[in-house]
Amino acid sequence: MPKYLVIVESPAKAKTIQKFLGKNYNVIASNGHVRDLPKSTLGIDIENDFEPKYITIRGKGEILAALRKEVKKADKVYLATDPDREGEAISWHLYHALKLENKKCSRITFNEITKNAVKASIKQARDIDMNLVDAQQARRVLDRLVGYEISPLLWAKIKRGLSAGRVQSVALRLICDREEEINAFIPQEYWTLSANLKVEGSKKPLIAKFSGDKDGKIEISSKEQLDEITKKIDGASFVITDIKKGERTKKPPLPFTTSTMQQDAGRKLNFATQKTMRIAQQLYEGVEIKGRGSIGLITYLRTDSVRISEEADQAARTYIGETYGEEYVSAAPKEKEDKKRIQDAHEAIRPTDMSLTPVKVKEQLSRDQFRLYQLIWNRFLASRMNPAKYETTSVKIDVNGYRFHVSASKQSFDGFLAVYNIDNEKSENNTLLKSIDQDTKLELLDFAKDQHFTQPPAHYTEALLVKTLEELGIGRPSTYAPTIATIISRRYVTKEKKNLYVTELGEAVNNMMKQAFPAIVDVNFTANLEMLLDKVEDGGIAWKTVVRNFYPDFEEALKAAQEELEKVEIADEVTDVVCEECGRNMVIKYGPYGKFLACPGFPDCRNTKPHYEKIGVPCPLCGKEVVLKKTKKGRKFYGCEDNPDCEFMSWAKPSKEVCPKCGKYMVEKGKKLMCSDSACGYVCDKPKEEN
Repeated sequence: MPKYLVIVESPAKAKTIQKFLGKNYNVIASNGHVRDLPKSTLGIDIENDFEPKYITIRGKGEILAALRKEVKKADKVYLATDPDREGEAISWHLYHALKLENKKCSRITFNEITKNAVKASIKQARDIDMNLVDAQQARRVLDRLVGYEISPLLWAKIKRGLSAGRVQSVALRLICDREEEINAFIPQEYWTLSANLKVEGSKKPLIAKFSGDKDGKIEISSKEQLDEITKKIDGASFVITDIKKGERTKKPPLPFTTSTMQQDAGRKLNFATQKTMRIAQQLYEGVEIKGRGSIGLITYLRTDSVRISEEADQAARTYIGETYGEEYVSAAPKEKEDKKRIQDAHEAIRPTDMSLTPVKVKEQLSRDQFRLYQLIWNRFLASRMNPAKYETTSVKIDVNGYRFHVSASKQSFDGFLAVYNIDNEKSENNTLLKSIDQDTKLELLDFAKDQHFTQPPAHYTEALLVKTLEELGIGRPSTYAPTIATIISRRYVTKEKKNLYVTELGEAVNNMMKQAFPAIVDVNFTANLEMLLDKVEDGGIAWKTVVRNFYPDFEEALKAAQEELEKVEIADEVTDVVCEECGRNMVIKYGPYGKFLACPGFPDCRNTKPHYEKIGVPCPLCGKEVVLKKTKKGRKFYGCEDNPDCEFMSWAKPSKEVCPKCGKYMVEKGKKLMCSDSACGYVCDKPKEEN
């Protein structure tokens, strides 16, 4: 009998597939990449048309030796790495590292690790797709050029061990830009007005909201404007002018892509992007299920497609009809209206077997595996269900030329919400509206007047950053999690209660990147590069053409940055703080969390202290100096140097100026100064010397 060798990336995947293929097949894992660019050098021959120099990854010698032994025994080799660019590149590297040129060798791919899918892939074996490999090579070479050429400049300018990356630098810039936007945001005052109305024949009052006048909507921006409106209304009759009844629908969501799965797992399960991908990988590669052995529970997890196979679509519809009733089954598969390219013609992320419900497999899964599997299951099921329906009622009320309105909705059919509630939506049923008609008499009881202030843009969370990167066309499904993990592990960004905040170190790196390499951190430039990589994958452009077009401008910026840096003497800043252990004046250095004070006598003297930068502003509470401090995780704030005796603290930078309206201290908001008391709301331009 012929002997076949199947090479996959992970041992878990190997174990699952071995069970499907039988005794004539030997399934073995390469444990990921076996060849890569060297870590110690650039590894790209720029003079020789950017030819990459691949070497065997350290520690992979034994794995390759074991694989070569198995190759000799086999009549045919199947390379069964993941069905994307990265997987295609791993297969290509294996082909060369194992010298498979003179061996019968084929590439197989499957979107799910099930018996049918794996066996079908062997019947559809093909050659390695060099367009996919080249798209991956282009990404790898571009990332290496950016990382290895820029990082030494960061080491010289800021501190050793820093890194710059093509996608991570743009992600860092997005977070920094948002932080600047929040810091410069000035809240605007506005008011809402509601009328509590007595309804004829009812004890329960009707609450109507002010909307405007006969000419349209009116925004109430001050107490004076509010008082003027209520003065005109007071004593006038409230008359119902229009009652509209209707129906609205809420569409079901599309099945998960990598991005939407990461976003939902972040919102609903509080998972970091890396954790989501790690658990999804486990569910994809195979989990031991009682009576079934090791089986892949979900389809491939790196995809931006929402396509679903006909077989899976039909299985879901059958399940919905039998479990919930035929009225819940949607009429036709939903198609995403998106002009953007769908990566690798994958399917969306879905369960591989509709008979394996979350309840059935719960005992065999860890808590986190179960929660993510249930989320994927519910989302897929919801995508094949009918919309939710609501009965709506809207009442318009006229009073002396002004308009008030009351609206309510009642869920008449839950549809997909039976399994998947996106926003925890609740029905706003108002039973009082049922008894109202245009002749109903209304009487004013009192007004509810509420002051509000506009809110700044939200800080990025991991989920929001993934959504933004995807919308801007930056990175691909496989890059979101490692990009975010890198900027957090490098301590450019810190995470507190889901929110991402830039650190002092991240600010320094971003400022240098913007100054020296504006193209690298430009959102449109990076998105355009992603589009070119897609064209390489389609065979429309050679990968070296992309690199050739990128490098000259990059090299020019690099030389300019190097020359500029040579003019700057990178010396430690000496302070007037004396080291109590040896008497030397301490110097400012950069550490993992930003600046700190260190004794220049290192290694003889190892004394260090926190560095608190004075900002030249007296403390509003005690008159001592306000200093720039950092939380334990590296987020900046301003506090009194006499802490803990003085409790002054501000996230916004305080100013020397005092509010002329209420006498409290002012804070900087971009080019403006604003009273620290939001209820006061006084705003003015910064003095020229501060600008």
